[in-house]
Amino acid sequence: MINTVCMKTPRILRLHLTNASLIPPGVKMLSDPGSRMISTHESKKLREYYRLLNLDEGCSVDDVRGSFHKLARQYHPDSGSSDADSATFIKIEEAYRNVLSHAIKRMRARRDKAEDAAAAEEEEEEKFKYNTPQHRHYLSFEGVGFGTPSQREKQYRQFRADRATEQVMEYQRQKLQREYFANSITIKDVRQSKQQKITQAIERLVEDLIQESMAKGDFDNLSGKGKPLKKFSGCSYIDPMTHNLNRILIDNGYQPEWILMQKEIKDTIEQLREALLVSRKKLGNPLSPVEQKQWAQVCERFQENIRKLNKRINDFNLIVPILTRQKVHFDAQKEIIRVQEMYGAFIEAKEVTEENQTDISQGEESKTPRVKTGFLNWLNLWKFIKI
Repeated sequence: MINTVCMKTPRILRLHLTNASLIPPGVKMLSDPGSRMISTHESKKLREYYRLLNLDEGCSVDDVRGSFHKLARQYHPDSGSSDADSATFIKIEEAYRNVLSHAIKRMRARRDKAEDAAAAEEEEEEKFKYNTPQHRHYLSFEGVGFGTPSQREKQYRQFRADRATEQVMEYQRQKLQREYFANSITIKDVRQSKQQKITQAIERLVEDLIQESMAKGDFDNLSGKGKPLKKFSGCSYIDPMTHNLNRILIDNGYQPEWILMQKEIKDTIEQLREALLVSRKKLGNPLSPVEQKQWAQVCERFQENIRKLNKRINDFNLIVPILTRQKVHFDAQKEIIRVQEMYGAFIEAKEVTEENQTDISQGEESKTPRVKTGFLNWLNLWKFIKI
């Protein structure tokens, strides 16, 4: 019985001393239950070590090392300094070892405490992680709607359709601005403000008409009211919401990026070919030395434009979803030869047309004297008849 009381007494004493207000000054408790308290003498000695290294008790390990290196350069016997002293250096080295050990222990204690706190937090999260059924996150609907899950699903579908419509309108508005007002900031801002006012006015008008029709009962006798939606024959495997969103995008002129880029490449090569042919027509046939230099400059610009177009084709091939729609690079030399052949055919056709016009004009001139002679003979005959 006496042994049991003796064993319980230190535990009870430790529980009472755990409170910070009951710990005597200069006494520190260790984390190990079986360890003893550090004496006031040891704490004073440790403070003396800190003072000797010119450090505070809350410093880091790097600060301890930096201070020791600085003092070693000053007091080491082999440093050549005027303050060199072997006895002082021994004290500094002893202080450095003790302070470094204390700083490392304090750093490890902080790290262990942070790890314990993180582990406790993870354990708390794991404790409440699976209290909610796993399928609940599928019924969130981005926080839209209220009521039963089926009612919220209908409201969420309407919300997605409205959001898609707004995105399509924004896309069309930006497209018009880029097309007509690419270089004018002032006109762009004015058009944007007008577009917003018009859009808001149209939305208010449409909403008023819908409310008025609902009040009159125009929506009460609609065909198909209360019946399920018809399946889509062309894409029966797609859900109705995705099909409706795709239909809204297509009806409002939305096109994927690779289709727009394909049209851009086609229009660009046609414009370059036409510009090269026009430049060749402006020069003479055959080319003079000056005109040959001009034609060489035109061909250099054309080759540079073809090089830029081929880079655009590389970007197109990276995003096109169909392998058969990928494009090959244009050859500038082949395009130049092609334009020269077109110019040669144009010259031949022009010469043939001029020859035909010459023949026709000569035939008309040969017929004209005959007509005049016949007319004069008819006039003489008419005079003879009158006489």
